[in-house]
Formats: sequence, structure tokens, C-alpha cells
Amino acid sequence: MSFRATMLRAAAACFLTLPVAVARAEDIDTEHLFGFMIGTDIGHVGEREFQTETTGRFSRNGGRYHSVTQEFELEFVPARDIRVELGGAFVAHQISGVTGLDDRRQLAWQGLSLDVRYRFLNRETAPFGMTFAVEGHTDRVDETTAGRIRNFGTEFTLAFEREWVPNFLIAALNFTYEPEWTRFLGSRVAEQEATVGAAVGVMAQIRPGVFLGGEARYLRHYEGVGLNEFEGHALFIGPVAYLQLSESSRLTATWSVQAWGRPAGSAAALDLVNFERHQARLVFGMNF
Repeated sequence: MSFRATMLRAAAACFLTLPVAVARAEDIDTEHLFGFMIGTDIGHVGEREFQTETTGRFSRNGGRYHSVTQEFELEFVPARDIRVELGGAFVAHQISGVTGLDDRRQLAWQGLSLDVRYRFLNRETAPFGMTFAVEGHTDRVDETTAGRIRNFGTEFTLAFEREWVPNFLIAALNFTYEPEWTRFLGSRVAEQEATVGAAVGVMAQIRPGVFLGGEARYLRHYEGVGLNEFEGHALFIGPVAYLQLSESSRLTATWSVQAWGRPAGSAAALDLVNFERHQARLVFGMNF
């Protein structure tokens, strides 16, 4: 057996023997089970959580492109089927030689966000779960270009979910619409844009408190919040892992690669104008 194979087997054995909290079927909470998607669970009335979310976006059209956003969020459930989240974020950029973008290297405060979710159907009492989420955010640094801006954006998500095999296999479906209004400081340039998408995710509980699975997301980018002019589309695919660290803490990790895409008017096999080649996310949360 090669050294590499031996190391892989040893790493897998260590992962599977990590101590995790025992999770019964009724304790499975899909709110944070997925990476770039959302589940339909929202938690119990009175529940409070602190969460950190690190999102990395890497590789665009030529040159070097690194963008890492660090969010800090407080979540609480004030009433049945309603969840509210308040957040703030920093963003770091390293951009060099990317077509259409100025070279930048900076770390800055990005902005604030508010996320409200309402669960219409509980998957434990209905054939499937259904939750509607609205997130609003205001930013002072552009997520893509790192330029100084005044921005307001929203993200509307309709999530469906079903537990196909009790206490083992869960599948989710998300539909999203993300309009953005942006004004670039130092100039009179203003723009409107929107991204729409559909995503499917499947997670399997390989042992109590440990889930492995994957997500596939199809995104379309438009100029104008009314989807006025098509600019490009991309398909992202990648694995997701969820680990219940204890009764009050959890960790979710995901990585997505652009498997296919095309900017408008191009024959390229990937859209590295409107989207990145790689996207990754690490989420740690705890109840208090």
C-alpha cells in the first residue's frame, strides 16, 4: 500500500472516531445543515445562536483573484415558525491582473445584514417542509471589485425539504432571486443587477451527528433588477460536511467548483466574468 493511501485511510479513521453528540431523529436540525443553501428548519421558540461564517471566492478571468468575507451573526427565534438574524461582515480582497478589475489588496468593514425567515410547512407534520427567507444587506465595499460603494441588496429564497429516509437521508431544493442597487463612490456611476438561481442538495447521516453530501447550484446573472439583459450563467457542484460538535455547537464546511458556465456572447466553457471558479464556506455556530 502506498504512503498516500495509508495517510488517507488514517485520516478517514480519525474523522470517523471524532466525538460527536448523539442525535435522535427528532433532533436533526436542517437550518444549518447545508453550505450555500438553506434548510427549512428554524429552531425552537426562545433559541439564540451565535454564528461565524467565512466565505471564500477564488479565481476569475485571468490573473489572481481572492475574496474572503467574514460574517458575525446573532440569531434568535421570537415566535413559532419565525427566525431573525442580525449580522455584520468584514471583507478582504487580493486582486492582481484580472481582466476588467483594478488591482487591489485590502481589508475593510463591509456592512450589515438582516435575515428573516418564516416556515410555512413543518416537514415533521407535513409531506415536506417549506420556508421563505428574506435577507437585506447594505454594503460599503463591493464584494466583487473591492471598490467603495453604497449598496443595498436583498435575497429572496424559497426552500423546500423532505426527509426521504428517516434519520438518514434529507434532500432540499432552493429557488433564489437576488436584486442589487449599487452606486460607486467617487463617480456618478450607478448600476442595478440581479442573480436568479436554483439549487438542490442531499445530505446523509453516516453516524449520529455527522452528515456528508453535496450541492448543485445553477445561477444566472442579469443587468437590471427586472432581469433586463442576460449576462452569463454557471453551474456549481461540490461536497458538504456537517459535524455536530456538541449539544450546543456545530460546524459546516463546503466547497463548490464551477463545472460549467458561459458569459453572454462568448463560447467559453466557464463564466469567469460574472462568477468565480471556486467558492468555499466554513460555518461555526453555537447556542447560548
